Amino acid sequence: MKRLIAPAHLLPLVLAAALSQCNTPGKESGRQKPLPDGDKNNAGLILPGGFEAVAVADSLGRARHLAVNDNGDIYVKLTYNETMHGKGGTVALRDESGDGKADIIAYFGANKDEGGLPAGMSIYDGYLYTSTVKYVIRNRLIPGQLLPDTKTDTIFIDTDSGLFRHWHSQKPLAFDNAGHMYIPFGAPDDGGQDMKTVGPAGMPGGKGLDPSPDLEWHAGIWQFDASKPRQTQKDGVKYATGLRSVLGIAWNPDDNSLYSVVNGMDNFHTRYPNTFSDWQAAVLPGEAFVKVTKGSDYGWPYAYYDQMQDKNILSPAYGGDGKITGRAEKFDKPIMAFPGHWAPMDLLFYQGNQFPARYKKGAFVAFHGSTDRSPYPQAGYVVCFIPFDNGKFSGKYELFADGFTVVDTVYNTSDAVYRPMGLAEGPDGSLYICESNKGKIWRVMYKGDPNKFRDADLARMDTLAATRTYVKTPDSTKDNSGRGGDMAGHILYGSYCVSCHQRNGMGDNNRYPPLVGSDWVAGPHDRLIKVLLNGLQGEIKVSGKTFNGVMPAHGPFLDDHAIASILTFVKKSFNKDNNPVLTEEVKKARVSLATGHP
Repeated sequence: MKRLIAPAHLLPLVLAAALSQCNTPGKESGRQKPLPDGDKNNAGLILPGGFEAVAVADSLGRARHLAVNDNGDIYVKLTYNETMHGKGGTVALRDESGDGKADIIAYFGANKDEGGLPAGMSIYDGYLYTSTVKYVIRNRLIPGQLLPDTKTDTIFIDTDSGLFRHWHSQKPLAFDNAGHMYIPFGAPDDGGQDMKTVGPAGMPGGKGLDPSPDLEWHAGIWQFDASKPRQTQKDGVKYATGLRSVLGIAWNPDDNSLYSVVNGMDNFHTRYPNTFSDWQAAVLPGEAFVKVTKGSDYGWPYAYYDQMQDKNILSPAYGGDGKITGRAEKFDKPIMAFPGHWAPMDLLFYQGNQFPARYKKGAFVAFHGSTDRSPYPQAGYVVCFIPFDNGKFSGKYELFADGFTVVDTVYNTSDAVYRPMGLAEGPDGSLYICESNKGKIWRVMYKGDPNKFRDADLARMDTLAATRTYVKTPDSTKDNSGRGGDMAGHILYGSYCVSCHQRNGMGDNNRYPPLVGSDWVAGPHDRLIKVLLNGLQGEIKVSGKTFNGVMPAHGPFLDDHAIASILTFVKKSFNKDNNPVLTEEVKKARVSLATGHP
């Protein structure tokens, strides 16, 4: 394998090197190469019967979306190229030998990635379109060359002054058949609360702004001219609204319509513990699959979709109680939804002929996996298929690709070895999947007789879907791990602790002690739990310095999971301790304080 790194000033030299090392494969050579052999154990993937997978590459860097040219060349967008300090954030790969493995890997691109998580990588009308958080650029693809033309057109510039402070600032791309480009602009916060006062995560019990100012320039999809240079958001047309965060977006050629999968709101129990249980917060709201028509409105932040009730529900920040529909009834309803927090990252409508015909009637979705389902196991980390029947959802989604996590249960997101991110279709109908932890790419192929594919070939996937802790609906009792949640703790710390101990955990150097380097934080869980439950007064020494302030009791108004979550966050963030505090430990400490017995 040849790895080439192309800084901007060396791009022509690397381009010439790439050209001298390979001939153009695939369609342009006048023949379609035979499918390569799959790797042993399908390179770790579990697939329906008749499918095989080969690992194209295994360590590109933190990959996001990808695209495949009509000659089989692959292009991948990275989160950030560490070696080139943010530049060279696009990777080009070519398989010269036909064994399915990348023989040439070239890093290129002069634009520097900064802030957030860039995502967009698409091929349209002979151009390679790439998006950073701030820009959408394109380079012409030259037949026979691996790397595109060095001349870069800047198609879009995001002029939002708050861009790098906002959540959901990624810019995936979709294109229609009439020269239009579609860009989602995600909500800058989670649930519509006032960002200026409570930050993007919101605060417990917080009310949403009404009307929501976010909707003017965010939480929607805008339509642009795919070729016009240096457009800003004001040059576009607001195509749809009420969409919190979209990464999976695609044009369906079958009905000439735009579709997307939407990341729903988070942390219902953390913000509204009297309305939602921790189990409800783990599975709600649904990750909606929607048909995006001009003028459609899917309700964020006023509403969310409850996949179990199959209806739009009024959001808690606007007076909802998990049952009331209210104004939510007026918003468009999704086609269907996946369980909460699976984090859909990409969407693909299969158009090839390699797979059985049933896969041309529906869509593939890649799920990055949740970060905030605690105390239940995290979920997602798979690729699913949404089958259509006569253009409509047939009623049950299918598990298509599993094995990414490597482990059986994901308690913390970092437990997952791989996290599915991008999807692309090759010229021969192979499905390419990339993941974001290491930058591994799989090529999925069908080796059976496509006319003989039967429901029995899905049996293994159905069994896995019913048993995998990161796919099945968790049992409210049996699957409760009792672990504090890092994300929930982050929100609660911001609401109850940051004014004294400060956002960086360093205290105020006067009345309130630091948490960073504190032996109180590093010490036994029981002592720390009792301090948070019961408060603390009088002199204490922290890192050799005496403090004499008042720590209020939080036990009367925070439940066991909230206490465990705050301390899990504090220990992880300020003491590099990944050992979670358990709700059972908090429960025992409450009993000890109430009875006076250790």
